Amino acid sequence: MKSVVFSIYAVFLSILLSVSNSFAQTAHGEPPVKSPFPDKLDSFCANKWWEVKYFVNKKGRSNKIVDLNVPRDQVICFGMYTVHNGVMKMTAQLFPLYPKETRTVRLELLRDGEWREVQRRQINDIGWSTLFRMENWDNTRDIPYRLRHGEQAEFRGLIRKDPVNKDEIVIGSLNCNSNQNRDPRTEIVNNLKHFDPDFLFFAGDQSYDHIQHTAAWLLFGLQFREVFKDRPCICIPDDHDVGHGNLWGESGKIASSPAGDDGGYFYHHEYVKMVERCQTSHMPDPYDSTSIGQGIGVYYTDINIGGIDFAVIEDRKFKSGPNGKIPQMGPRPDHVRDPDYDPSKIDVPGLKLLGDRQLKFLNEWAEKWNGVSMKAVLSQTGFCGGAHRHGKYENLLHADLDSNGWPQTGRRKALLAIRKAGAVHLAGDQHLATLIHHGIDEFRDGPFAFVSPAIVNNYYRRWWEPADKKPGANREADNPLPYTGDYLDGFNNKITMYAYANPAEQVQRGGFGLIRFNKKGRTITFESWDREVDATRPGARQMPGWPRTIKQVDTRGHAPVWQMLPAK
Repeated sequence: MKSVVFSIYAVFLSILLSVSNSFAQTAHGEPPVKSPFPDKLDSFCANKWWEVKYFVNKKGRSNKIVDLNVPRDQVICFGMYTVHNGVMKMTAQLFPLYPKETRTVRLELLRDGEWREVQRRQINDIGWSTLFRMENWDNTRDIPYRLRHGEQAEFRGLIRKDPVNKDEIVIGSLNCNSNQNRDPRTEIVNNLKHFDPDFLFFAGDQSYDHIQHTAAWLLFGLQFREVFKDRPCICIPDDHDVGHGNLWGESGKIASSPAGDDGGYFYHHEYVKMVERCQTSHMPDPYDSTSIGQGIGVYYTDINIGGIDFAVIEDRKFKSGPNGKIPQMGPRPDHVRDPDYDPSKIDVPGLKLLGDRQLKFLNEWAEKWNGVSMKAVLSQTGFCGGAHRHGKYENLLHADLDSNGWPQTGRRKALLAIRKAGAVHLAGDQHLATLIHHGIDEFRDGPFAFVSPAIVNNYYRRWWEPADKKPGANREADNPLPYTGDYLDGFNNKITMYAYANPAEQVQRGGFGLIRFNKKGRTITFESWDREVDATRPGARQMPGWPRTIKQVDTRGHAPVWQMLPAK
């Protein structure tokens, strides 16, 4: 009897839901803005997004990234902000809206115990974000904020005062948020809240869902908003964010294939612009806002946090693609398998890495020291071949042209500019945490570079393990890691490996990095934390080989202006 009643109830519920959905579709009507790119791009969040039917993939799992039809008092997903040179910029990111819902978002600040509306902005239906900008910002005090939509939806956070009076400025560095695991990032967020960094840097691949950026970006926001809502955050897109496995932007040309190895962007330029708008519009104004090919914008800039000046560069956007420009040395234009090849044959004239515009920016930035104690460069990936095995342990790759070890002439120009600033380099992308001292003409005459571990490293693992399994020259006797010391990478670039974090057998290691800038002692400490370690517990240990501390003078800058400055 119970089963008959249940069956009748199920049929009734099905009819009710069908009528409800039909009414909803009629009520919603046509979207006010139609997506400018092909239907498959961002289809979960564009046009009649509420009609999208999620399907089950070949592995029997739903491809649904995140629930989009949230309660209407929760349509504001997050706010992300920076403050620099008296300008506060904040992105408000919303879930998709129905056609008849207001597109207005309000920014309110808590002043003298009362919430006061300071600005209103219109949401862009392509990506569902908007930007607030306020000049003459008072950065000497903490100011609570809230974003509001309609009568009930709100999101709260804190715009922090500039930590200029602190002796130590702490940076959280993260990258590569694999879509193989869509769980909350509770362990990492709890650890970051424990360390309470002054500033967060997401180095790229916040999304791995290639053609569904907005849905994946909303999931990223849900995973990390509890830590970035209360502190400034730089977030830069990398190849997967714009739908590429690897990216050689080549100043905005159109790539001929999804691999993009001939240079340029494969997906529609409006899609690329949407990705960059959602992730970077809250950053300080670009050094030179002139757009590149297809009208794609740029965002390279700098930001001063507590006396530490960070240059943010785009090391994919101007880089030349290898296909058709150099001799192919392996099964793919970007992979070199033969260890006996001549690296000089692929460093041909005319190839670009950072490009002339960014090199000009870096060289000018290197000489500006007003209100600055130390400097760092933030970008997507490292400037050398810092891994030997790719994807699977048995896949030994001699050289990877996706790394910024190539083109070698472009690498040299980039490192000279970074060294001129006495800066360290912070990056992601490689999934493998490494601390490397670059050589330009000689070993250890360039800047240090720290690549932080992937957030979740079960998408494409990498190992630092030479084919001959021998330590490098001049290895530290007390280093617990065997493959350290001086090496030539697959491009004959000089590098000194100090620390790396290979994934253990059957373990998908991931985590986050912390960088501590001690202004008084002029030291930089690099920390690499496993995502499953509870750093709040006494005696919690970092990945083997960390932490490592260097002195600012170890960056070996020539004519270093910063050495003559008083400690701040």
